[in-house]
Amino acid sequence: MSWLRALKETARSGFRVERRRLEPVVAGRGALGLAVVVGGALALFGPAVAVSSAFGAFQAAIATFQRSYRPRPTLALASGASLAVSTFLGYLTGAHPALFLALLALWTFLSGMAWAAGPTVGIIASSNVAIMLVTVTLPTSVATAAGHAAMIAVGGLVQAALIVLLPVRRWGAQRDALADALAAEADYARRLRHDPTASFDPVPLMTARSAAAVTPRQARRRPAELHGARGLAERIRPVLASLADPAVGAPAEGPQRDRVRELLGAAGAVLDACAHAIRHGRPVDLPPPALAALRTPDTGAILSGASRRASTRLAALLDDVVETAEPRTETAAEGARSRPTLVRLVPVALARTRAELRHESPVLRHAIRVTAVTAAGYVLGTALPFGHGYWAPMASVMVMRPDFSQTYARSVARFGGTLLGVALATGVVQTAHPGTYLSGGLAVLCAFGMYLLMRTGYAASQVFVSAYVVFLLGMDGAGLTQTVRERVLLTLLGGVLAMLSYAVYPAWETPRLRGRLADWLTADGLYAATVVTHYAAPAAPDASPVSAGPAAPDVREALLGTREARIAWQEAVGRATHEPVRHRGLSHTAADEAGHALAQFGRVAMLLEAHLPEPGAPPVPEAEALAEALRRSTERGAKELRERKVPHWGDLRKTVEAWERGEGEPDHFLLRKAAVLLLEALDEVSTALTR
Repeated sequence: MSWLRALKETARSGFRVERRRLEPVVAGRGALGLAVVVGGALALFGPAVAVSSAFGAFQAAIATFQRSYRPRPTLALASGASLAVSTFLGYLTGAHPALFLALLALWTFLSGMAWAAGPTVGIIASSNVAIMLVTVTLPTSVATAAGHAAMIAVGGLVQAALIVLLPVRRWGAQRDALADALAAEADYARRLRHDPTASFDPVPLMTARSAAAVTPRQARRRPAELHGARGLAERIRPVLASLADPAVGAPAEGPQRDRVRELLGAAGAVLDACAHAIRHGRPVDLPPPALAALRTPDTGAILSGASRRASTRLAALLDDVVETAEPRTETAAEGARSRPTLVRLVPVALARTRAELRHESPVLRHAIRVTAVTAAGYVLGTALPFGHGYWAPMASVMVMRPDFSQTYARSVARFGGTLLGVALATGVVQTAHPGTYLSGGLAVLCAFGMYLLMRTGYAASQVFVSAYVVFLLGMDGAGLTQTVRERVLLTLLGGVLAMLSYAVYPAWETPRLRGRLADWLTADGLYAATVVTHYAAPAAPDASPVSAGPAAPDVREALLGTREARIAWQEAVGRATHEPVRHRGLSHTAADEAGHALAQFGRVAMLLEAHLPEPGAPPVPEAEALAEALRRSTERGAKELRERKVPHWGDLRKTVEAWERGEGEPDHFLLRKAAVLLLEALDEVSTALTR
């Protein structure tokens, strides 16, 4: 893609408004916390302290809106405390430009590396740097630095207290994640009625898995209906695929296929009802036609073989989902996935950060870029005769992200939003001359607008953020002499510096696509080989049946590995789509076709998992040869893929061809059929890479 087209696409995406459900009650709670802090600080300490404390409350509320499944009060407290430390250090060095510039560079670099710990931590760290640039310009002295920092921390404390005192949809994020996973399963079941080989996006299941991890304190309070349904949803997915696939189940047409379509539609209706019940915390209201379809007594007479076993297992799993989704008062602390507390998360974050300290790491390159741009923006903003030059570095640090498309889209959106927000707010200030309390009220109103619209698009939220800063600084008389033109020019300078930095020191995703595809191939191969190994060595007779208990631990780990690799591939393709660089051997068409082929490879492995032998079943010794051929072929293919060669699947092809000649062929229809399908999927990968 050319630079001109890339800039056009990213600019368009920056102004895109997303249709998401607004949360006015949550936004009102955040604005209420801000109003309490601003009003109390004005009455007790005056405008200067009120401005500092307002930034703390404002940032703490923003932190609670981030996509995180940690307790919201914890996020507010952590945001307020980290901002207090940042601002305190800024106050101490603010009177010495060289020392402050060194601190700014160090703090910005650390905030850039914080993206290694996740987007929530990265956004909070970047916001700390931006707000520190504003607050240290306020009239104060070193003697009062600790007091200002304390008031900033109090702002976070107030927001955390309001979340506890005025709860809105307790466990709402976790409920939504689990409901989305069940709804995705329902949609998958309906699509299988018309396309028996339809693919399934694992993102909802992985999101629900992330939401299911809780701290020990959360585990004691988690509603029972949020425990267990996710695991059942994951086990339903291969059963649905097995029931629908004509290669291992019912024929493509005929009475059996009609009954399969009926069962799939009923499963979709039941899963939708369970998703709605979990999302709203209500009893499950099952549609009678779906229940009638699932309980039809002649299903066993119509279906046979693998499809009959799949229908029986599906009915049992759906009964478990309905029972689990019923809201109950008892908690479900047993068997909870553990999420480390913030204190225990520190070593984990440090380990992730150390792992990113390599030249080819996008996170490290982002940290270097944002540090250089922020320092340059601060120097240029100070040198220009506009005054309040922090608008330039503040714009840079807020728009820059580790990938190209987000940085450019946010730069364009911030400039457009700032242009409108600053123009409106500055016009109000310079014409109406609002007093201290009226300026504070307007700032709170702008904060409410930002909280309400922040999830609908970056440009819309920036209108209110820019107006908020203008009104808040106007409380203390700061920046009243600065015109719209000067603020907009400084913001434009920060955005231009951010965009130039990516052109000068990029971290393109396109050249790494082959490596991402190789990672997915390796993970898929390990998953398929692990599943096939269980045919050669079934579980002991005293083990829990696969239909009743969770999958074998090694199969489970391999499945999670292939999901993570697939999601990493999808995210990489999304980032590379609008990059202005050549594909270097993997065009968009080839990437799409190879990704589709690997998804089919994983689907075949999932069909094998759906029919894992029961504990104590007779082993199939020939399966071990297939498992070893899968391991060797996919590992060698991944190596050839990274070396920009077309992979070949010699070991797997020899095994399949030998079975077709009757040499060592297993007496197991599903294994013979799956081996052929797995080889065909890998051949499609090679075909895609030759285009």
